Amino acid sequence: MTSQNLSTRPSSAPPRRSWPGLPWLAVVGLALLAVPRVVLHDLDLIHEGTFVNLLFVVVPPLVWILVVLLARVPRPFLTVLTIGAVHGVLLALTHQLLWGAAFPGGSPRLGGNLAGLDPLLQEVLVRAAAVMSSLVTGLVVGVVVGLVAALLARVAGSARAVSAR
Repeated sequence: MTSQNLSTRPSSAPPRRSWPGLPWLAVVGLALLAVPRVVLHDLDLIHEGTFVNLLFVVVPPLVWILVVLLARVPRPFLTVLTIGAVHGVLLALTHQLLWGAAFPGGSPRLGGNLAGLDPLLQEVLVRAAAVMSSLVTGLVVGVVVGLVAALLARVAGSARAVSAR
């Protein structure tokens, strides 16, 4: 078998994009943009309601949208949803790694009928709830930002079509 038979695509053809529309390294890199806020928040270095926190919350999703629009990915919603899902995993992992720093007095405890549970079981339940919350947060951010990206991509595509006439 010759080297010509190994490739089914001519070398001059652009690389084929498949799901998620960007290289996986780019998806992970874009999701990582949101991690500094998580770290700074868990270390109690930034606080909700401040302008600095707002920047750390808003800038990463804006970069996600910008990259997806500039790359003209075929399915911007799916691409940004994937970035959001990876963000959720990174959010969960970061919260778990910084758990002791976020809760220096010990993990939050359950109340009501669950207050009498073994403290170790309570910690497992609280940490599991935090993981689920992080995953859902990542997905919700991905959905909302993905919808914005898809809408902007559609508007940009329409504008390109009109200007090409």
